[in-house]
Amino acid sequence: MKPVGPSSPVRVGAARDGSLTYVVDLPPEALPPVGTRDLEAAWHAARGAAIAERHGPIRGFRFCRADGSHAHLALPDRDAGCWAEAVDRTVGMHTSYGLSLCLRLLALVDLLARAPWARALIRLGRASAAELHPALLLTAATAPVTAEGRFDPGVFRDRLGQLSNRSDTLPDNRPGPQQLTGAPA
Repeated sequence: MKPVGPSSPVRVGAARDGSLTYVVDLPPEALPPVGTRDLEAAWHAARGAAIAERHGPIRGFRFCRADGSHAHLALPDRDAGCWAEAVDRTVGMHTSYGLSLCLRLLALVDLLARAPWARALIRLGRASAAELHPALLLTAATAPVTAEGRFDPGVFRDRLGQLSNRSDTLPDNRPGPQQLTGAPA
């Protein structure tokens, strides 16, 4: 394992088979929020990586907790590998910010698969393009992730509801999340 920088909480090691292991001196829930523009750029880069079938190496993560315990996350799935590879190529996953961006991107994909109400916040276009609602991006960029590196659907939906309490529309004049998801105000 080589530390990325003198004070970096991330160490990256490569196995002979090309797989990468990230040892992170933070638990998933302590990773920082990310910028919405970075998350949106990562979404589009990941889509491009999937279309180009840039799967990248298999990646594993070991998140260290203050009490000495660890949380493990593996990305053996080829699709998840595309998403992680895209983040690594654009921002890099050798920092806590880059890891947070990757984790939030994967957590958003997971949430969209598990929470039917969240699908109303995506506009599908031609050639399988998907535009994410600004409220969805803002929430995914700033909402806490769980100890397993996922979004809690209830917490996520509550945050969307809090956004709609501030305004019935967002800056781009699209309906607020309450109108799109039925999230409680």
